[in-house]
Parts: sequence; structure tokens; C-alpha cells
Amino acid sequence: MEPHVTPPAWTLLMPLKPLSRAKSRLAAAAAAPARARLALAFAQDAVSAALTCTAVRDVAVVTNDEQAAEELAALGARIVPDAPDAGLNPALAHGAAVVRGIRPEAPLAALNADLPALRARELAHVLQAAAEAPRAFLADADGTGTTLLSAMPGHALRPRFGPRSRARHAASGAAELLLSDAVSVRQDVDTEADLAAAVVLGVGPHTAGALCGDPGPTPVNAV
Repeated sequence: MEPHVTPPAWTLLMPLKPLSRAKSRLAAAAAAPARARLALAFAQDAVSAALTCTAVRDVAVVTNDEQAAEELAALGARIVPDAPDAGLNPALAHGAAVVRGIRPEAPLAALNADLPALRARELAHVLQAAAEAPRAFLADADGTGTTLLSAMPGHALRPRFGPRSRARHAASGAAELLLSDAVSVRQDVDTEADLAAAVVLGVGPHTAGALCGDPGPTPVNAV
């Protein structure tokens, strides 16, 4: 009989820039307040799905946006202020240091906040596969970016997000996760085409409400 191995309980890091600057590539489809509401809705649906994932212990959102912090904390996320305030990768490195300062043996995964169609079961499958490598990453639906980067205990996260991050994460030594059944974890939203693809997959209730014109609370820095 094989010994029982307890699956790792992951901490997810989700970076979120100020909502007033979020989703600029959707400018042709939505004005600034609507883009801010969508960015918040994407993050709300991603956090909600992640927190129902059996492999996830907690979610830490790295942000300096007060409105987003309030809304996401209400869903159960831990808020880590973006102390470096110097872009995505410094924010993730800072968040990883904060989490590891509290839980030194925590397995970490940086996960994009713009995954409105995220499914907990698919995320669990990705994290199970990620646990097999010291560091691993999942490419986005476009095939050039990254939606998830993981680091097991004893290994630094070493984020390389940004344009062509798939190639940069591969060059950094992270193992690529080649999974056919993780569509919702790969479908981030930067463009109108991305959003249409996420809608086909089935977005969460916050994004659905934002798309249907339910304004919800307007972010204080979005006007």
C-alpha cells in the first residue's frame, strides 16, 4: 500500500493594479468607469472561485486600490499592500516575501486576477500538476503569456510576467504545465476577443452583472 500523502495547501497571490489604470486594452469597448468595474468584477470572480478550490488554503491580493481591497477582503481574501509600487513583478515578489514570512513552508502560486471564468476544479488540477515541480507555470490562452506561476517550499517564485512571459518563465527554469483541461485557468482577459471567449466559457456572477449593466459600487478612483 502506498503511503498517504497530504496534498499541499496552496497560497495564491493575485496582483491587482489600481482599477483606474486597469484593462486599458478594453478602451475601445468600454469607458474608464466601466473598465474599472469589469476589472474589479474579474478579480471578484477569480477570488471567489479560488477560495472554493480544495487545493487552496488562502488567497492574498497584492494591491494598493482601496475599493478593490475592501471588496475582495469581504470575499475572504487577505490584502497585502503593494509596498514597492513598481509594477507587477516587484508586487509579486513582495507578496511572496510577506506570505513566506508568515508561512515559510507555504507552496505559492501567482495567479492572474483577470480570470472571470475560473473553475475551482480546473484550478485544483493545475495545482496538483504544479506540485510535481519546484517551479512551474501555465501559459495563457494566447500561448505567449502566463496565467499561473508556482513555487514549492524552499524555492523562490522569481516572477517574469509581462509580454512574452511564457518564454521568460521557461528560460528561468520553470516547468511548463501542458494541460488540456485547464481552459478556464488559461483564459485571462485583456482584449474584447478575450472577454468574448471568457463569456463562452461562462463567467462568474460579478462579471455577468457588470456586463449586463448592473453598475454595482463604483470604484472611488475610477471616475
